[in-house]
Order: sequence, then structure tokens, then C-alpha cells
Amino acid sequence: MNPTAPIRPDPRRRILSLWFPRLAAEHLQRLDRGLCDRPLAVVEEQGNARVLSSLSHEAAVAGLTLGLPLAEARALCPDLHTRPADRLREAGFLALLRRWAGKFSPWVSEEGREGLMIDLTGCAHLFGGEAALLAQVETDCAALRLTVRAGLADTGGAAWALARYAGQGAAHTRSGDAIDQEARATRSRAGKRRHWTKGGAPPARSVIGSAAPIAPPGQTRAAISGLPVAALRLDAATVAGLNRLGLHRIGDLIGPPRATLARRFGQGLVRRLDQALGLEPEPIAPARPETHFALRLSLPEPIGLEEDILAGIDRLLPPLCDKLRAKGRGARRVRLELSLAEGRTEAIEVGLARPGAEPDRIRPLLAMKLGGIDPGFGVDMLRLVAPVTEPVHARQLKGGMAATEEAAARQGRDTGLEDLMGRIGARVGLEAITRQHPAESHIPEKTAITLAAAWSEPAKDWPRRPRPRPLTLFRPEPVQAEDRPDLPAEFRWRGRRFETLGAMGPERIAPEWWLDDPNWRSGVRDYWRVETASGERLWLFYAHGGAISGGWFCQGDFG
Repeated sequence: MNPTAPIRPDPRRRILSLWFPRLAAEHLQRLDRGLCDRPLAVVEEQGNARVLSSLSHEAAVAGLTLGLPLAEARALCPDLHTRPADRLREAGFLALLRRWAGKFSPWVSEEGREGLMIDLTGCAHLFGGEAALLAQVETDCAALRLTVRAGLADTGGAAWALARYAGQGAAHTRSGDAIDQEARATRSRAGKRRHWTKGGAPPARSVIGSAAPIAPPGQTRAAISGLPVAALRLDAATVAGLNRLGLHRIGDLIGPPRATLARRFGQGLVRRLDQALGLEPEPIAPARPETHFALRLSLPEPIGLEEDILAGIDRLLPPLCDKLRAKGRGARRVRLELSLAEGRTEAIEVGLARPGAEPDRIRPLLAMKLGGIDPGFGVDMLRLVAPVTEPVHARQLKGGMAATEEAAARQGRDTGLEDLMGRIGARVGLEAITRQHPAESHIPEKTAITLAAAWSEPAKDWPRRPRPRPLTLFRPEPVQAEDRPDLPAEFRWRGRRFETLGAMGPERIAPEWWLDDPNWRSGVRDYWRVETASGERLWLFYAHGGAISGGWFCQGDFG
């Protein structure tokens, strides 16, 4: 086999992309029938503005588009109904759709917030072929009252492009709602159906079935050449740059040399193009079967007091910890989800410095976060989830009674420190709590590395230094003094004049000759621990000069 030969797409591989462009809005219509047949928009905050993130069919017919500010949307459609975006609810519904899609193939993965990617290789014949399989998808989505668009090709990138851009041509450059351009066959059928609320069959507002964009096997390049460059999953800046050069269609990118495109627009453009054409593999990783650690408490009457919510946590937390211990795992993050009476969901999440399954360690962290919850008209249901867990290995204590007591005391101290880190992390974030570990370097500013305390162990042995190091270490700052190696009797630093009362040194430190560190191009340094007449204890050094001139500098304060 010639190793330089280009990679060819596997002709047997077939990928189906399903896009649910109205997922959030239609999910709300499924939950509340009073929202059906009414313009509905899901609103989310982007920066300081509230914009439309999902539209129902009726809202799109009224002329609304995605990304439109809410004030303008109300001016265009005064009877518009709005609901706030709920990422948790939308993600949960997409996960349910992923499980439904498992009937067609075991290889199903989520694609963004509104799509699924399905590897149909070797599965289509079980449903009577690709056309019959897509007809089954159309029937199921019509029964679920969901709008869906589909694309089928040899690669995931091509299937994604066909699902979202087939039939729109290169002239389509807007990023709004484009699913109103349905196939004529679908529209003609929809006109004969009665709406599901009137007792008829649910409307199938989709373009799949006989009008589905399907790229025949081995015809991927021809199928996507006429699509706009945005179909390659590129960012808006890259699409605008390509359009300015007159490159509007994917076919316009196939001819130019790849090196020219990569040099102008980066490797991301070439990578997306190769993935769509099958020259670069893009495997579909199905979601792993998760071990769920979650408990739910449904309430007969809504609650709103913090004490009542804590009582619900006390009901849920012990059995959740029992489930964790039974599986030999400890929670790293714990999330409390509250379903409110008005239909929205509130959630708080806390992290632990070490994985654990002790209710006494988790409850105080959740209690600290309850103040940020707005219960509204009351909480109908509480759900406690451990989304991130780690295996916890049992500790075996060996030795006599004294060793056992010492190990138990040490374990108790470690738990106390971890609990303190968890409480501080609940307010500022666990990533903000750091610790230092020794590093393999004699350079003062490189003798330690900073690690996140929650994901690292305490340093055991620090190397002994020949001289003490300052409590505060900062970048070298120029000192005005006589330019000679002898310690000056007086000097100026930070606009102040200092007199030298006593000093200890010098300690000579040479740069790492095997590294070209810009901060050490001034050559060898002689460090002095200087005590001034006004009480300051500073760490001064004299640089003997190298690639750049030297002189006196201050790098630390002993406090």
C-alpha cells in the first residue's frame, strides 16, 4: 500500500443527520397544549440583550427570525408568547430523542443543542432501505409533533450540511430560521391534514421522506458542491472572509490549493472540508450508558421556604450517598434541580475538593447555595444528582494500635481541609483555590508550579534551598544605584530612597544555558538579602550583563 496515497471515504459508511430546528419551542408546546397554534418564542440572554433562540411554526410564519431582539419581536408580533430558555430541560429532551433514535442504529450521538448524528452503516436494510427508514423517521417525528430535517450521506459533515442547507443554494447567507422553505410535496400533504388538537393526525412539518436530501453512495462531492460554505460548520468570520473573496459555494473551495486556504483562513477550514469529503475521519462516538446517581422527591404541595428545601435535601442525600458507596464511587459534583410551579427549572451545583459520599460533607455546600434560588410560586419537585463521580478506593490501615490511631487522625485532618476547600470553592469556585508544588529548576521564579488544590495532592518534600527565599516574589524592578557589583550604601526603588542597614550575600545564580529565557538575558546574577534603615527587607540582585545590559534590580520582599 502506498503510504502517500490520499485517504478515500469508505463507500459502505452511511451517516444520517437529524436536525430539530424548533426543538425548544415545540417541546414547550408538547408540555402545554395551550401554547399550540399560537406564536411562541423561547428567549435567552446574550450579553445584555434578550433575543429569540427558538421559534414555533406560527412565530416563523409571523415573520420572526432567530436572534431577533425581544423588543423588536413584540413590535412585529404583538400576540407573541414567550418562555425563558432552559438548557437543562432542552438537553434532557434531546437525550430522550437520542434514545428514540437508538431504534435505527446503536451508534447515535448528540450534535449541538438541536441535532443527532446516526451511523446507519449496515442498518438501513432492516427497515426496507434508506427511503423507508427516512419515512419511518418522518412518521415518528409527526407523532411527536416535532419539526425535523434530515440529511444522509457517506460522511457526517456532508450529512450535517444536507440536513441544514439542502435546497437553499449558495445565496442563503442569513443565519435565521430557514425551515419554512419546505418541499412542495410536504406542503401539499400538510394542507389536507387536520390539526392534532382537532382530533386529526399530527402535522408532519418536515422535509424528509420522498423529498429528503440524500447523497447517493460515492456521490458526496457532487451532492454538497452547490451548498453554501457555511454548510461546512465554519464560524461567521470565516464565512464572511470567504464570501468577500467570491467563494460562496463548497465547490469553490475544492479547486484552490489547500496550503493557500490554510494560510489565509487557518487549518480549521481545511479540516472541515476534508471531513465533509471523507478525506479525514470523523467517527461517531455513541453516548456511553451512564450509571445514574439521582433521586427525585415529588411534593404534594409546592414549597418555598429554605428550611423546607433543606428538609427535602435531608430526605434525598442519605440514599444518594448509599447508592454511591454501593458502587464504590464518590461524588465530585452534586447538583440540586428544583422544578417550579410556573414550569421553569432552577438548579444549583457544588463541587467537592475530594470525591466523597458523606452527607455531612455535601449538605453544608448545598445550603450555602440556596440563597441564590428564586422559588417563585413554589417548588413542586426536588431532584438530587451526582453528575460527576470518581472511584473511591478503600484504605487499609496496617500496623499496631498507634499506627492505626495516627492514620485515623491524619485522615480526619485531611477531611477537614477538604471540607474547608469545598466551602470556599462554593463561593469563589474550586479552580480559584491553588497550591504550589516544587519544580525542577534553580531559577527563583521557576522553583514552584501552581496547581489546582482540588485536583492535586499536597507536596510532601520541598528541596532545601541554600538561602531563604522572600515571602513575596515579583518580576525584577529596576533599582537606581551605582552600576557596580558592590552592594550600594543607598539606592532608590519605586520612587523612594533607601539606606542599607545590613545585608547577607551574595548568592550567585546563573541562567539555564540550555534555555533562551528572555528574562535572563542580562547574565549571571548576584542576590543580596538587604535590610534597610526604614525596616524593609528586600531581595536585590546585580545582573552582570549578557545579551542585554545589567544593573541593580529588586525581585522580592521578605515581609
